[in-house]
Amino acid sequence: MEEVQLGEEEIDKATEVAPALISVHPFEKSVVVALGSELRVFDLEGDCSISLSDDSGGPGHSDSIRAICFDASGRLFASAGDDKLVKIWTTDSWCCIRTVCADKRVSAVAISHDGSFVVFADKFGVVWVVSLDRDGESQALCAKKPMPILGHYCSIITTLKFSPDGRFVASADRDFKIRVTIFPREPLKGAHEIQSFCLGHTDFVSCLAFVCPSDYPLGFLLSGSGDSTVRLWDFNSGCLLATCEVGNMALESNETDKGNHPAVTDISSSADGALIVVSIQSFHGVMLLTCNFSAKSLSVAKVVSMKGSYVPTSLCVSSLAKHLWTVMGASNQPSSGTTQLARVRVCSISRQDRSPHGHDLFVLEDNDTTGGEKLLSKLQGSSDVTEIESMLASTTSALNTAIHNLLTKKQYSSEKREFRKKNRNDRKQKQEPFAFR
Repeated sequence: MEEVQLGEEEIDKATEVAPALISVHPFEKSVVVALGSELRVFDLEGDCSISLSDDSGGPGHSDSIRAICFDASGRLFASAGDDKLVKIWTTDSWCCIRTVCADKRVSAVAISHDGSFVVFADKFGVVWVVSLDRDGESQALCAKKPMPILGHYCSIITTLKFSPDGRFVASADRDFKIRVTIFPREPLKGAHEIQSFCLGHTDFVSCLAFVCPSDYPLGFLLSGSGDSTVRLWDFNSGCLLATCEVGNMALESNETDKGNHPAVTDISSSADGALIVVSIQSFHGVMLLTCNFSAKSLSVAKVVSMKGSYVPTSLCVSSLAKHLWTVMGASNQPSSGTTQLARVRVCSISRQDRSPHGHDLFVLEDNDTTGGEKLLSKLQGSSDVTEIESMLASTTSALNTAIHNLLTKKQYSSEKREFRKKNRNDRKQKQEPFAFR
């Protein structure tokens, strides 16, 4: 009985803290921060805060949001998380038009290139698809439950991404695997054709990004991992093209425990791959990478440090590639009052023709950020930087522990494995009929 209690405590610790997330409209019309169960939206065009409304008839988010994204056109936005809900919003009015109830907690979400389907993954390793009412479909069709489309065999799926042309959907998991699947014309019938497996990481895969340089219309795939590397893949064949060790440089730049191997927590890039930015666990800033696609090489071009104890938990570059948006924060952290606090930092992206990596990043002061104090107050929960940064002092260690508990596979003794197998819920259900004989 004691071992069962320990297992439950491990699950509680893994879900206790969730990182703050940030996503920006493809054309920088709006920006969204998710912190805990709250979505904070700021209209960059109208220079004002947005209040969300819900006409879906479903419940609102009541637990930590784990995944957010815009579709390619910016007309739709999706949010999903630990409350087993996937909520789909229209960005013209920021009204929720659909609420999907999942059977298990949701770990990743993505919207198809044409905005007709939403796919999401649960903690059991199953990817589901729902059809949207894009062409006046009946309410009965929209009310149908999501359909399973593919699976990762009981492994937590960490991220989902559609390729720029919409032909493929890439899924990654904590068991080091990346699967690239052909997205079918009729997804509700399942996705049965696997394009490739990209295998080579030695720890959980945390993030993915497709890039499509003008000289290579088929494109490439970038991945970040708990093994402190960013890797470049030919996803059509699954061939590994280049590996960039970013962990060592992060350790050199920060006064961090040399025994640790910091995980790559997020990656974002311009559509053509000319700009590649990564955030790293415990690293106070971001790294700018450069990729020579013809030579199949990937390397660190620049380290961009940020003041204080700022460690981005999420970052995003819009299709326009004008700004890099970053956020630091975590749910269930001590803060003033009932408002959870986060810290937003924005970098200006400038194109440097003479630079070997083509782009450069410059961290903007808060006063120079688009939207200024109004934006920061909305997205952060407060404009008082001193208050926020003092609160965030304990966030880094809490997030490191949460990432470790959630994505690092637990090791059990042979005795404990057998005990856990005997006490699995599905086995208990199978044994119930025999009890009445």
